[in-house]
Formats: sequence, C-alpha cells, structure tokens
Amino acid sequence: MSSTAPASAHQRIARLATLTAVHRAFHWLHLHQPQLRLWQLEMLAIPAPPFGERARADWFLERFAALGLANVHLDGAGNALAELKPASSPELPCILLSAHLDTVFPASTISIPTEEAPRILCPGACDNAAGLTALLAIAAALRFADVTPPISILFAANVGEEGEGDLRGMRHLFLHGAYRDRIAAAIALEGSGTPAVVTRALGSRRFRVSVTGPGGHSWTDAGRPNPILILSRILAQLAELNLPDEPRTTLNVGHIMGGTSINSIPQLATALIDLRSTDSNELLTTETLLRTLVGGVGNIETIGDRPGGALPEGAPLLHSIRAVDRHLALHTELRMGSTDANLPLSLGVPAIAMGAGGTGGGIHTLNEWYDPTGRETALRRILLTLLDTVHLAAEAVGADEALDTLPS
Repeated sequence: MSSTAPASAHQRIARLATLTAVHRAFHWLHLHQPQLRLWQLEMLAIPAPPFGERARADWFLERFAALGLANVHLDGAGNALAELKPASSPELPCILLSAHLDTVFPASTISIPTEEAPRILCPGACDNAAGLTALLAIAAALRFADVTPPISILFAANVGEEGEGDLRGMRHLFLHGAYRDRIAAAIALEGSGTPAVVTRALGSRRFRVSVTGPGGHSWTDAGRPNPILILSRILAQLAELNLPDEPRTTLNVGHIMGGTSINSIPQLATALIDLRSTDSNELLTTETLLRTLVGGVGNIETIGDRPGGALPEGAPLLHSIRAVDRHLALHTELRMGSTDANLPLSLGVPAIAMGAGGTGGGIHTLNEWYDPTGRETALRRILLTLLDTVHLAAEAVGADEALDTLPS
C-alpha cells in the first residue's frame, strides 16, 4: 500500500483518528446501518427523473432539517442544501459534500424498491441512491458526534448530473449560487465501491442532429427527401470514423426518433450523439468531423458540454485521500470519470468523486441493484477525507486551530 502523500498528511490523519468526536461519528455509522438502509428504500420510492427531482429534493430538505443542520433550503437550480456551520459565522470558505438526486430513468419508470437480502433492487438503487444515503450518513454522524467545524460544510443533494441535465446543479453552485465564491474544495459521492477515487474529469460533448423535409404520402409523394434515410447515411458514415485508441475517444448514438407511420414520409428525424475523449483537442477534432458530416443536409445543436480537468498530483486533497487510504489499509485507485466533479475541476477547484461503499450492478438499467455489505469502511473514508479537507481549508485562511476544535 504505497503512498506518495507527505508525512504531514499521514500525521494529520493519524491524529484525526484518535479524536473522541471522530470515534463517536464512527460509532454512529456502525450502529445505524439499518437506518441507512431504511433511508435508501424511502428515497428510492420517490422518483427523480431528469428535470423532475423536486419531490426527492423536498424529502432531503426534511431530512436535513430533522438532523438539525443550518440554512436548509432549495436554491435557484433546485439543489437541496444545508450547512454544518462553525461556532461563529463569518463568510469563510466552505467545503462541499454532494450527491446527485437524479436518475437516468424517465418519469414513467416504476420506482418501487424491493429487497433480496442483502441486495436492494430498484432503478437508481446504486446510481445514485448509494451516494445520497452516504451524504445523509455523514451529516447524521457529524451531528451525533457534536462536531463544530472551523468552517462550514455544505451538504448538497443536487440536480442535473445525468444525461441532458448537463451538470446544471453544479453549474449553479459554482457559477451563479450564493456559495460560488466560497467553495474551497468539493467531494462528490457517486455510486458504490470503496478504493476508487475519480481525480480526472472525462470531457464530453453531446449533440442533437436533426434532418427535416416536406414529408408526404409514401406512394403519391414518393421521391421526396426522406429525413430518416438521410440521417441514416450520416450515422453510417459516423460508424466508419477511425477514432483513436490513444487518446481514447468514443462516439455513441444513444437515441434516434422520427416519422409518424409506415406509409408516411417523415418530416423530421433526430439522433442524440455523445462524444467523449481523454484529450480536449481530440474531442474538438471529432466534433469538427461530426459537423462536417452533417454539413448542409441537417442541423446540429449542442445539448451538453461536460468540461474536462484534473486534480494535480501534488494537490492537498489527493494527499488527504492517500493518507486516509493508508490508514484504512486501502489501495488508492485513481480513475477518470464523468461526474459532478467535472465542473469544479474545470474551474481549478480541487475536487474528487468517491464511491459510497458496497457493490452494485445493472447500472442505468431497470435491473439495477445495490448491496450495502461493507459500506462502513467507505463511510469512514469519506468522513476522514472530509474532516482533513476542512482542516486544511480552515488553516489556509487562519481559521483557528482546526483539528483542535474537535473534542479530543
């Protein structure tokens, strides 16, 4: 379990792990796994389709208020927010801990969780009810342990991570919201797993390609331009593109639509296209090829733009997670992904995405499942990383002794 974290990071984590408040928080997490399961089942029964997260957000506001968090509210984008505040309330930096509310499933999807112990079965059970449950678990554990942080911890159950949501919850928080100039670092809780941590943001661009025509009857108007056939030729050419393996670049056609009946020439055909690349220049090159192929026969509209970015190797946040993993006897697995961490990383704000523990499968399908077995280790990992990040941010602005504000 090698680590490149400096000795000071290991010393901080070792000190944190001895504090009474941290032990009390760990104790709460250990004793309340049944409560976490109940929360997860309850939130899963509240659908949160794209652009339809309000009911689940309201449920989180109720939970945040019941835990005694401060400044519980819904922001302009629909994010459910709350704070664990310091004893005094100057406008100091804060640390964001978040998990996204939305699923990929449309509003018509039946969302009734069932159990096949130890598994929870339901669309969205893992992505992202696992992360949302961890968000509540950390807030509850810190409240039980009577932790008063030196700077605020901002808890966010945010909207708009999936698909055409286009990170709108994070965009609001970092570009328009009341906290936009205060967030010093961000930790996003995403799905299952324990040792992995996303430190590199995979850039992506998403498009709607449309082809239109006059339409008509399949017999009497035969010969008129057929948008479906024209679109099909464009897509066939896309399939022949020789995309590089290094830097890895992918293109996916995820949805096509058009026409009204078998004996009608359609007036419209559309396709939704997702481009991803580990290299921003290659992403731009592939987008240019796509636009050239569409040319004058169709229209192309940008419907999503997830910026790329990376946490620098020497970032204190990365040192923290490595030191925590060494303390917990975990091997840190650095990964690239497309998560809520994309937005802050693209702005130069230190950010990571972490798993909430346990295991999951069938992600983004109706057969999705989550098994919380063993998630306690991941929750300890999140809590220690969060507290160390709070300490470092507080220390950077001279917000007192930080670690010494916790009961020892």
